[in-house]
Amino acid sequence: MELTGGIGADASLECAGTAQAIATAFAIARPGSTVGMVGVPHGDVPTAQAFFRNVGWRGGPAPARIYIPELLGDVLSGAINPGLVLDYETDLDHVADAYAAMDQRRAIKSLIRIGSL
Repeated sequence: MELTGGIGADASLECAGTAQAIATAFAIARPGSTVGMVGVPHGDVPTAQAFFRNVGWRGGPAPARIYIPELLGDVLSGAINPGLVLDYETDLDHVADAYAAMDQRRAIKSLIRIGSL
């Protein structure tokens, strides 16, 4: 809200599905804006807040697992650059470090390499 001078974002996108992520997406949305929700929410959508602030929302399932077999090899080989989304990489022995990095906001999403593919 500070970045928008207290007005709020024209649109926000919620992709984690957690209650905190959903609440944040709606809290930063300005009146009259829209929140996009990717995947199935695991928290309540604040319908009263959305209604009284005239914030719309759209969304649907994200069947990402369907694409994993086709795309994972390309990501691991470097043929596809996932950009800033997968910004932390570790092995299976250091999964806890990856979660800590995401919790501490040092990483957005972690890639865990398990053996060789």
